[in-house]
Amino acid sequence: MTQTPLPGYVPLAEVVRSGMREGVHYGAVVGLSPEGEISYARGPVHDPMFPRSSAKPFQALAMLRAGARLEGTSLAISAGSHNGEDFHLAEAERILADAGLSADDLRCPADVPGGRAARAAFLAEGRSASPLYMNCSGKHAGMLAACVARGWSTEDYLDPEHPFQLLVREATEDMCGERIAHTAVDGCGAPQLAVSLVGLARGLQSMRLSPEGSQERSVPEAMSAHPEYVAGTDRIDTELMRRMPGLVSKIGADGVLVLSAPDGRTVAVKISDGDAELRARTLVGVTALEALGLDISPIADRLTTDILGGGAVVGEVRSL
Repeated sequence: MTQTPLPGYVPLAEVVRSGMREGVHYGAVVGLSPEGEISYARGPVHDPMFPRSSAKPFQALAMLRAGARLEGTSLAISAGSHNGEDFHLAEAERILADAGLSADDLRCPADVPGGRAARAAFLAEGRSASPLYMNCSGKHAGMLAACVARGWSTEDYLDPEHPFQLLVREATEDMCGERIAHTAVDGCGAPQLAVSLVGLARGLQSMRLSPEGSQERSVPEAMSAHPEYVAGTDRIDTELMRRMPGLVSKIGADGVLVLSAPDGRTVAVKISDGDAELRARTLVGVTALEALGLDISPIADRLTTDILGGGAVVGEVRSL
């Protein structure tokens, strides 16, 4: 099988331990001005990539376009990747119940809570893994609610050719302004649609700057108003949105992050090594927001990430 060459990712952040460079994170980052112009770009920002969970706002928009009655916390969790805390489970169950469904109708994998506190409580109480705990269960509940609203089948809602997934494709292309480059299977089993970093940034920016009261704008507004439903306790998305009111932050697996300010300034990041420890993408994204002229003082400490040694700070990860 012919292999597609990797994009020309560039150095974005360095890891410095005790005064010596230990490693480098490569990737790509793009920043859009309020007018939609590319004002900051490093690396292959036009090459296709999988936005992973950073694409959930587009999936949530498709739910609304299908007629799902989602708003406030239910809309935020439908566009989120939650910890599996009790209030997340309650919200996902409520969305399902309102649609006449239950957790048995979810097609995402069974999982355990992702947040440290929620996982500790889970283990202490001897609970069993369930699709409800899976970080995408809010999204799946919203998808099912959309299918019920349209009278579409719910058993095969993850099929790429299902009417709902075709609506997701249409909404994604509509917002991002480009055709889907490739379709894959995401970690939760839903179709994952490849766009460029520029497309990802333009997609969220388009939603933020849509007319007040529109379905498009309601998704990022719900996310910024209810950050704990987008992520959860001790999560970077929640922290950034709480500390910088009006900001929308959505992390995606394998090194992706998209950030959007109320005036439309938007940044999308891809760290090529996956950034498993979440130590590079945030500082790269915040650096890009600062380069766009945004006042990032409430989250300026996120311009670096501490490196520990023996329980003490001995270095940092910082932008290049």
